[in-house]
Amino acid sequence: MAINTYATLKSAIADWVNREDLTAVIPSFIALAEADINRTLRDYRMEKRSTATVSTQYSALPADWIETIRIQISGDPSRIELASNAALADMRYSRADRAGKPTHYAHTAGGLELFPTPDDDYTIEIVYYGSVPALSDVATTNWLLTAAPDAYLYGALTQSAPYLKDDQRAAVWSGLYQNAINSLNSASEQTRYSGTGLRFRIRGL
Repeated sequence: MAINTYATLKSAIADWVNREDLTAVIPSFIALAEADINRTLRDYRMEKRSTATVSTQYSALPADWIETIRIQISGDPSRIELASNAALADMRYSRADRAGKPTHYAHTAGGLELFPTPDDDYTIEIVYYGSVPALSDVATTNWLLTAAPDAYLYGALTQSAPYLKDDQRAAVWSGLYQNAINSLNSASEQTRYSGTGLRFRIRGL
């Protein structure tokens, strides 16, 4: 059976655990697997770009944000650099909290804090890792299920282990899940840097 939709994934999980009383909890196994996937997978297909107009010290992050890759002001080649909350507070204090064009940012209280506080409206571009779109009876598939159904299957089976208790298959499922995630991360890195080539410098030339 091909695993390419939410329904076929649920059926496959039920077949693998060989239990007829888990229909109601299988969606929870899938949701827990998705939560772990979003913590551990960093695939190039998770990269997204969003723009926002900022004019205050604090700004919201995209709803599906899980990790920032880079931030810059649109039309400006220089990046807004990441700083710790402590470093940002020190910079703000040492410069008497003067407003200006943002040069640094920190992640504060689930959002974005900019320094200096913008002195005008700036359009910033955020490149980030976004969460994998969750599966449901309405959203029946996504790019990850299409590309790596094994990651979904073994991830959900791994999450079923505490519910099933003492299932000897749990270690096997966990190992297969980690292999799937590692393979995706490795393949993503190869794709990201393929074609860059290596340059050799020959002495005397």
